[in-house]
Amino acid sequence: MKEIFFNGNIITMEEPDVESAKRNTPEAVLVEGGIIKRVGALKELTAAAGRGVKYYDLNGRCLMPSFIDSHSHYVMNAQMSMCADLSGCNSFEDIVESLTQYIKKNNIKEKHAVLGFGYDHNFLAEEKHPDKSILDKVSKTIPIFILHVSAHLACANSVALKLGNINSETSDPAGGHIGRLEDGKEPSGYLEESALMLIQKAIAARVKRDIKKIVKDAQTIYLQHGITTVQDGATDMQGFRLLKIFSMLHLLKLDVVAYPLMTAGGCDVMHKYGDTYQNYCSHLKIGGYKLVLDGSPQGKTAWLSRPYENSGDYRGYEWLPDEEVEKNIRIALDEGKQILAHCNGDAASEQFLNAYEQASAAINRKQDVRPVMIHCQTVRNDQIDRMAEWGMIASVFVGHVWFWGDVHMRNFGVERGNHISPVQDVIKRGVVVNFHQDTPVTKPDMLHSVWCAANRISRSGKVIGEEQKISVYDGLKAITVNAAYQYFEEKEKGSIKEGKKADFVVLDRSPLEVERMELKNIKVIKTIKNGKVLYDAETTHSF
Repeated sequence: MKEIFFNGNIITMEEPDVESAKRNTPEAVLVEGGIIKRVGALKELTAAAGRGVKYYDLNGRCLMPSFIDSHSHYVMNAQMSMCADLSGCNSFEDIVESLTQYIKKNNIKEKHAVLGFGYDHNFLAEEKHPDKSILDKVSKTIPIFILHVSAHLACANSVALKLGNINSETSDPAGGHIGRLEDGKEPSGYLEESALMLIQKAIAARVKRDIKKIVKDAQTIYLQHGITTVQDGATDMQGFRLLKIFSMLHLLKLDVVAYPLMTAGGCDVMHKYGDTYQNYCSHLKIGGYKLVLDGSPQGKTAWLSRPYENSGDYRGYEWLPDEEVEKNIRIALDEGKQILAHCNGDAASEQFLNAYEQASAAINRKQDVRPVMIHCQTVRNDQIDRMAEWGMIASVFVGHVWFWGDVHMRNFGVERGNHISPVQDVIKRGVVVNFHQDTPVTKPDMLHSVWCAANRISRSGKVIGEEQKISVYDGLKAITVNAAYQYFEEKEKGSIKEGKKADFVVLDRSPLEVERMELKNIKVIKTIKNGKVLYDAETTHSF
């Protein structure tokens, strides 16, 4: 199959800057067998293609490389399609009503369980987490477990706590916290970080599921936002086996890159399925290892070097001791594998940098494994300088500026609040930067992230860190070529160039031609993977 895309605004992402991109816009792109064969003048490509060509008339729309997700949780996002959606709840009363209706609609019985997702205590009328007394109003016989929008915090009703064997004698797990009532002993139902794991698996095992529907729905939300490569950013053995089944049944239409979590049997996953390391097998590969070093800044569990505002000496907390972090990084470097680390607080960033430097010194070599610091919410400039020295990539959750910018200003104060997601400082220091949405924490809307980076506006309309604004073209690089670089796929993806995969997105307007404030309103018309249309907004077609 040969195809020519023409009559549109084509952004190749091969140019160094926006001026060159506008000046050197090609007329057409020739694709054959899912690979870009030529880019240039329409007349020349038509002659080169010969017979049997299908023409895609862009009708003045924009064609550019499809977007690449540099960090999300594909399996978790798939599972969230089974959950009660609490994202629109503004009060405890809303949560109780939403869960009650979910149970009724889905005919949930005592042998089952309810998993909810998306509430945010920062925006509830009560400005706190709903404890078991609230969730027990929904049911005292059906286990109920609701995840905070950050996925780092949760609340459970009494029967769910019992299912997880959490009682007054249960100690806080390492890297986690069990909320208590006023007596300091009885569990309140509120859980932080690693404490969630005491309940999650037992709850998930009881939740009804339709695997094929889950897989399709999970991929569709990425396709609707122009994404053709996604990440599963903290894979355990069960999760990878599930992905492997999806792959073997040819249910995966997007490329999925898994990162086994080292503290959840990640080494076992790597060693058992090592043949897929940096090697796609039916759209699935392992990209490297993952570590989680702290929690959520909007949930005030991110680990800081200086206290949160108006919180005494409270600085959040670490997930792992220094020696364990260094040990795990050394394992990755000994194997020559990439390592990604979740670091929201600057104390977690410091731990990652120190451990990486020490582990590299111990094996006495510097490798091109492209380590990644994920989130980077409060990373300091002195730490960014050190990232540059080690070729460390900054994968920034820049959407925090919009979603929780006002919350961060309260939690961190003006100086630190204005420096959240410091993309401009990262670029100035020569560090490769990409953007992610940490889906299912927020929707995988890449153009919204570019809008956030270019405008730095919070929900209240305030500009958060004027000096951290970046150009639209740098924002587009973050979701295309720079994201491809993180996956060692810069020779195959991320730009429109001869020899690369025909992974495209068609937009209703060019991001380089609209006002900055309009970026988030640009619509995805088509998403194309290997030359095949997997999503078409005009026909509602999705693979």
